Amino acid sequence: MENFVSSYMLLLLSYCVQILYISSLLLIVCLVSLLILVQYYKRKFHKNRGIDNSPLKVGIFHPYCNAGGGGERVLWVAVEALQKRYPNAQFYIYSGDIDVAPLEILQNVKKIMNIDIEKNVKFIYLTKRPWIEASKYPVFTLLGQALGSIYLGFEALNNFTPDIMIDTIGLTFAMLVFKYMGGCKTGSYIHYPIITKEMTKRVMNREAMYNNNSLIARSPFLTLGKLIYYRYFALMYSFAGKFSDITLVNSTFTQEHLSLLWSTALHLVYPPCDVDQFKQIKRGPKKPQSYRILSLAQFRPEKDHALQLQSLYELREIVPDDVFEKITLVLVGSCRNLGDEVRVKDLKDLSKHLSLENNVEFKVNVSFKELLQELEDSFIGIHSMRDEHFGISVVEQMAAGLIVVAHRSGGPLLDIIETSEGSRLGFLALWPQEYAHYLSYIIQADDGEICAIRERARSSVDRFNTKKFQDEFLRAIDPLFKI
Repeated sequence: MENFVSSYMLLLLSYCVQILYISSLLLIVCLVSLLILVQYYKRKFHKNRGIDNSPLKVGIFHPYCNAGGGGERVLWVAVEALQKRYPNAQFYIYSGDIDVAPLEILQNVKKIMNIDIEKNVKFIYLTKRPWIEASKYPVFTLLGQALGSIYLGFEALNNFTPDIMIDTIGLTFAMLVFKYMGGCKTGSYIHYPIITKEMTKRVMNREAMYNNNSLIARSPFLTLGKLIYYRYFALMYSFAGKFSDITLVNSTFTQEHLSLLWSTALHLVYPPCDVDQFKQIKRGPKKPQSYRILSLAQFRPEKDHALQLQSLYELREIVPDDVFEKITLVLVGSCRNLGDEVRVKDLKDLSKHLSLENNVEFKVNVSFKELLQELEDSFIGIHSMRDEHFGISVVEQMAAGLIVVAHRSGGPLLDIIETSEGSRLGFLALWPQEYAHYLSYIIQADDGEICAIRERARSSVDRFNTKKFQDEFLRAIDPLFKI
C-alpha cells in the first residue's frame, strides 16, 4: 500500500512538473511574441511618421471632442491658439464621435462655445472608444480604463502617426503607446488625477460613493483588497506619467495630487473661461423679484446634481412659502451618452419624489446663445461636485454676476472663491443644509452686500480669461515644436 501511495505521489509530482514546464514555456512564447509584435509596430509607426519636408503633423488626442463640456473648451481654445502660432502645421483631432461629421463637430464648437476653428484641421475617427468607458468595467474600473486607453492609443497611432501628440483629455496611459511605440513628442493637459489620496481615504474610511461600491464599503476584507489595488495602480499611474514630455495641470488641486505621484515638472495653466463675454451681461443694483438658481455642469455622476435637489428641499423648510414659490432651480448641462440621458430622467424622478417639480427646470445641450440667456436670467449659481478639479462653470457664473455657492473642496476652495469677510467672492458649503443656509442668506441679503460680492467676484476672474490660458499654454508647450 505504501509503495502504491509513493508511486502515485511521484506520478502526480511528475505531472505537476510537466504542467509547470509547459506553462512556463507558453508564458515565454507569449512574452517573446508580444515583444516581437511591439517591435514590429514600433518600426511601422516610426516609418509611417517618417522624416520629410511635409508640414509638421500635430495630433490632439481627445476622444470626446464633441461632448461640449469644460474639458472640450480647453481642447478647442488650445487648437485655436496652436493654429495661430503654427500656421504651417497640420492638425489632427482623434475623435471617438464616429457618428458626427467633421463639419458638424466644428459647427457645434461655434454654436456651444463660440470658438472659430480654421480649416487646417482633420479628424481621425476611433471606433474603440467604448473601451475607455467606466460602464464597460463593473470591477477594477480604473485598471480596465487604463488598459482601454492603451488599446485606444494603439488604434489612434495605427490610423495615423503624427510628429507630436498632445493629450487634452487626461488619458495618461495612452502616452506609453504614443511615446514608446510611436516615437512622438508628447504633451499632456491633465484635468484631474486618475487616483488621489482622497479616493484612497474614502475607501479606507469605508465610505460608499460613486467610485466605491457599497458592497466593498461594508466589507473589511474587500476594503483591504481595494486599498492594495489602489496602491499598485498609483505606481502604474506614476510610471505612465513619465512618458509625457511636457505636462500641464489645470488647478492647484490637480498639481498637489500629481506632485505626490509623479517625479516630473508640472506647469500650472488654468483652463480658459470666456469671462469677457460673460462680464458683458448687465446687472441692476437691486435683487430680482424671482430667484433663479443656475446649475451649469455635464450630467455626470460626480457632479452630484442630487445634492442640489436635496439642498432645494432643505431650502423649502427654512424660507416662507411665498418666497419659495419664486425660487426655480435650473439645471443646464450636456449629455455625452445614453447613461447621461438616463441620469437626467432619474433626476427628474427625484425632483418629483421630493415634490419639487414645480421649482425645477432641466435644460439639456443648450446653445451658447441660450446659455447666455440663462446666465442673464439667473441670480444665484450653484455647483455641487466634491473635489472639483477646477470649476470652469463656477468662474463663468461669477463673471456673469451670479452669486455662487460651490462645494468646499477642490478648485473652488483652492483657486477660485475667497470667503473671508470683506473680500468675499462667493460661498462654500458641504451638506444640503449648509447649501440651503447660504441660499437663504443670499436671498435675504441687502442689495448693497450683493453688489459688493458681485463686483469683487467679477474683478477676480480676469486671471482665468481665454487669452491668459492661450499665452500660458503656448509658453509651456512650445518646446515640443522645436524639432
